[in-house]
Amino acid sequence: MGDVSWERVIAAGVVLASALAVAVVLRLLTGRLFKRAGDTRATWDDLAARLIKDLAVPLSVLLGLWVAAKVVQLPRGTLDVTAKVLTAVAIFVVTLALARLIAGGVSSVALARQGVAGNVTIFANITRVVVLGVGILVMLQSLGVSITPLLGALGVGGLAVALALQDTLANLFAGVHVLAAKTIEPGDYIKLATGQEGYVVDINWRNTTIRTLSDNIEVIPNMRFSDTILTNYHRPAQDMSILVYAKVAYEVDLDRFEELLIEVGHDVMKEVQGGVADCDIFVRFNDFNDATVGFHVILRSSEFGDQFRIKHEFLKRLHRVIREEGIAPPYWHHRVVIEDKNGQAGGAAKGELASDGAF
Repeated sequence: MGDVSWERVIAAGVVLASALAVAVVLRLLTGRLFKRAGDTRATWDDLAARLIKDLAVPLSVLLGLWVAAKVVQLPRGTLDVTAKVLTAVAIFVVTLALARLIAGGVSSVALARQGVAGNVTIFANITRVVVLGVGILVMLQSLGVSITPLLGALGVGGLAVALALQDTLANLFAGVHVLAAKTIEPGDYIKLATGQEGYVVDINWRNTTIRTLSDNIEVIPNMRFSDTILTNYHRPAQDMSILVYAKVAYEVDLDRFEELLIEVGHDVMKEVQGGVADCDIFVRFNDFNDATVGFHVILRSSEFGDQFRIKHEFLKRLHRVIREEGIAPPYWHHRVVIEDKNGQAGGAAKGELASDGAF
């Protein structure tokens, strides 16, 4: 009898060794499959390869343990307990793999909708938590634990937790609402009435991260977006108008000067990165100052951050054109009249001071 028992133990060991060998082979094959799937543009093959890679080794080992337990011929009660434990572990492993698979699918869909700059973790995190929760309940059910009282306790406990975490839940639902309504999306440049502004980097379950123009990170609670005025510079379109204000002297021919402004504007739009080449350039003279005529030139940039480079290049080129054309600079002229004793103008002195409104 002892010899037969040792033979079964040896056979079980052979089964386990075979299972481990199969697991190693599957690990190598799935690693190669995952690498090949990563070379393609499609996302579904990457997710499928990741699922196979996550399940191949643990399921092979669990199957080997079960076959080894059958070969050893464990007592009925021990075999039943072993079966329940191995089933629970298998369910947990499959749950983890499915959570990663579904969360990855949700992330890829969100990324495709938001664009290459998108990085939305809130949907992936919610999906992962839901899948793990369902998997744990199924695992407990497989172990013989009744989940009905547990669900009732979770309901009461969930109410208490909801009352205690009102702000956290408010941020969670605010983030979901913001993404569902597409008020903002990752990659957008936004500005809040409270002064914060920058590019949206990520929206997670509690807060939104934005990157300022100075490359600093600001973290804003999602609930803040529901009670403040928000300006999205990427809606309804990403390109935007740029208003450049300057002044010109009264002596200048405004019709000719307008033509020069439009020529410089078209050159900037075609040659400067971020300009919209086929846009129209508008010039609007809008006020009379003490010694100059004020005007706006309306340009267009393909994205919010490009406006600074466009303004910079436009003013440089306009200054160069003004000097080449010999156009009078917009200086402020101050005239001083000196009267004699009889109240008559006995002389005049004329000086020129550079105006702060010059180019």
